[in-house]
Amino acid sequence: MKVLVLGSGVVGVTSAWYLSQLGHEVVVIDRQPDAAEETSFANAGQLSFGMTSPWAGPGIPQKAVKWMFQSHAPLKVRPSLNPAQWQFMLSMLANCNEKSYGINKSRMVRVSEYSRQCINSLQEELQLPFEGRKKGLLQVFRTQKQVDDAAKDIKVLQDFKVAHAMLNVDECIAREPALARVKDKLVGGLHFPDDQTGDCNLFTKALVKKCQDKGVVFKFGTEIKALVSDGDRIRGVQTANGLETADQVVVCMGSYSPFLLNPLGIRLPIYPVKGYSLTIEVKQDADAPQSTVMDETFKVAITRFDNRIRAAGTAELADFNGDLPNARRETIAHSVKSLFPEGGKVDEAIFWSGFRPMTPDGTPIIGGTRYKNLWLNTGHGTLGWTMGPGSGKLIADLVSGKQPEIDDNGLAFSRYG
Repeated sequence: MKVLVLGSGVVGVTSAWYLSQLGHEVVVIDRQPDAAEETSFANAGQLSFGMTSPWAGPGIPQKAVKWMFQSHAPLKVRPSLNPAQWQFMLSMLANCNEKSYGINKSRMVRVSEYSRQCINSLQEELQLPFEGRKKGLLQVFRTQKQVDDAAKDIKVLQDFKVAHAMLNVDECIAREPALARVKDKLVGGLHFPDDQTGDCNLFTKALVKKCQDKGVVFKFGTEIKALVSDGDRIRGVQTANGLETADQVVVCMGSYSPFLLNPLGIRLPIYPVKGYSLTIEVKQDADAPQSTVMDETFKVAITRFDNRIRAAGTAELADFNGDLPNARRETIAHSVKSLFPEGGKVDEAIFWSGFRPMTPDGTPIIGGTRYKNLWLNTGHGTLGWTMGPGSGKLIADLVSGKQPEIDDNGLAFSRYG
């Protein structure tokens, strides 16, 4: 079959790879001049399979109120008249309870753990260069309450056999020696030994070349205008260069997916939650992180590449506002300087922002629609890099009519009724 994949971020390109492996003729369309130029460009770099969690959880509404009065808060809201913003916030609040959190986290961990298996297999086969490391992820806690709250996630981790360990401060330092400088700021941590790190942009671009070697066609610089329907099927995709027809269509357009699907009556509850990152040159290896350190207080992930550090954080609800406020930079820089004061040249860092395609329940939308040949692989929020390989393989199996290797229950758009 001929399959159109719309979007060439990490989710779109992994989908294209697995579809090509199943023998399909695959064409990827993207408005950008190259792959991974938007949300996949400078994200946190963490493959946080074990630490996967929805943003909506018990206690978040109370924390959000406190954050409103903090200068270095992990959540910022710029109120707008856009009803999508208010609908998203209300739907997210509806998921801030123990029952919903448990359901949503279990769905997300299911996809993430599968994705870990997929990226490991990909690396064994392809040896893609993306400055990857397999040294785990350390979530560090500055308060005892954070330790107590983390303990609530342990059952889900145990249910999915996710390797993890609660650590005291000395054990945290054994895994990230540079933290010895700031020992007095920490009370403990949660370690995920199977989590990984790597540059998503490098990975995606390297996988594009492998896809092209297998015959996948990439049409970059091509604006997608609309989906053209014919009864209960999609006939093709109208682009700025004309109509592109296909047997199957997979939408992997992140935060822009709703614009394409709204005219068909498919109302995706995806909102562009803005995130920021700093890319920093390593100053002293011994004073820099060796893998990913997640600062739970500021929700900032600090990740080590070869000679760079990538620090990313902040969830900002501001529609598609692309500004780079200095205050957001300072929040991320504050976290880095607090934990790794001599690790990198923070003042010379490259500042970036991207729009994370967030669903209210945190779970991506992977599966079919009421159109027989229209498929969705979108809404991965902050975890597109983590979930990309797994969701790419899952959607390829679904499109091909194959029995998926994991349970896809609760992942499709139909869960929203």
